[in-house]
Amino acid sequence: MFATLDLDIRPGSGIGMFELGTSLWAVIDMLRGLQHLFPQVEVKFDPEDSATTPVILHLRPHLDLLFSGYHQRLHTICVRKLREPHPPVVLRYKDTVISTSTEPLVRVHVSRTFGPTYPGDELKYPGIWFSFDDDSVNEGFKGGITHIEQRTQEVKRIFIRQKNVDGEERDALDEVLPCPIMQGDISSAVIKIHDGVHFSFFSSALLLHVRIGETTAQDLTIDLGPPSRVHHKEDERMTIHSPNMQASDDDGSTDYFYNYFHHGVDFLISGQTHIVRKIIIHSNMPGSPLFQRYKRCPWQLEGKPEDDEDDSPPRKHFYDKFETIRRFLSPGEMLPSMLLDRTDEYDNITLPNSSTRLYGYDGVILEVNEASQVVTVMLF
Repeated sequence: MFATLDLDIRPGSGIGMFELGTSLWAVIDMLRGLQHLFPQVEVKFDPEDSATTPVILHLRPHLDLLFSGYHQRLHTICVRKLREPHPPVVLRYKDTVISTSTEPLVRVHVSRTFGPTYPGDELKYPGIWFSFDDDSVNEGFKGGITHIEQRTQEVKRIFIRQKNVDGEERDALDEVLPCPIMQGDISSAVIKIHDGVHFSFFSSALLLHVRIGETTAQDLTIDLGPPSRVHHKEDERMTIHSPNMQASDDDGSTDYFYNYFHHGVDFLISGQTHIVRKIIIHSNMPGSPLFQRYKRCPWQLEGKPEDDEDDSPPRKHFYDKFETIRRFLSPGEMLPSMLLDRTDEYDNITLPNSSTRLYGYDGVILEVNEASQVVTVMLF
């Protein structure tokens, strides 16, 4: 027995539990608790350009969710196979049922519900449009069609996206415009080596400066709220590469992490002083071992200004290839790297691209995948 999928349509805003502008991380995290409604979820993306590829979630059989490539925000929702009974889908608009698996939505009912619109093969309204073709949205009518047949055409697919601003038609691959669902999320993270990170937030004038060696765990809780998880550091294997193997007063044995999965950031905090020692920023690259463990944090790596009066120092971004960032950090020859396989700690787990490489520079370590994308930035 399938549970009925009962969804309210909100043109320009969303449908059911899905709100335009929501992050990919948040949607997949929500779907983990809705397996009774969405037992089949397929993730599709371009593995050759994982930093900027749009991501599509197929929630079979009724929903396709398109996420923007750069900021991984829900851009377009497609509802399809309205007659498919497994599970049955019920669509509502302003508390009125407009479609069920046994009473399909037809063209004349769309016009009666949403009013007049411009002529065309599809019925388009601000924030929503209705297609009468299963496969290609641009095929139009095949052959002649009478007025009566046109009135009774069944809606095959419904698309919901943000409303156009000033009447301008927006491209399907444009980024999502800022909206209320983004409030409180990080809009940018400017990384300054040997200093820290400047965080900006949607719908907020707050500019948070987290400084290595100064910001405390209490400061983080006040400014960012409580962490998603507090994890005590147990992995000391990298200390073998330290030039000083002797223990110090603060040898890291009691250090702990503040994990902010919903911001895409980790902070390593001293167990002795409770001051930030390291900051780890995650890119949430599709196909990488850490995909979906953290939300994408849209970071920028800032270089040195050309002079004291330069108020716009050069920056590289999360979507730049490692070769570009490497030349930015160290114009000289290529530095050696360490190989990291994140499946080594687990038995019976295999991933197609489980290996990454660690490249160390003065004050920063970059973790790079096989597609030459930086998946994490570790600032110390």
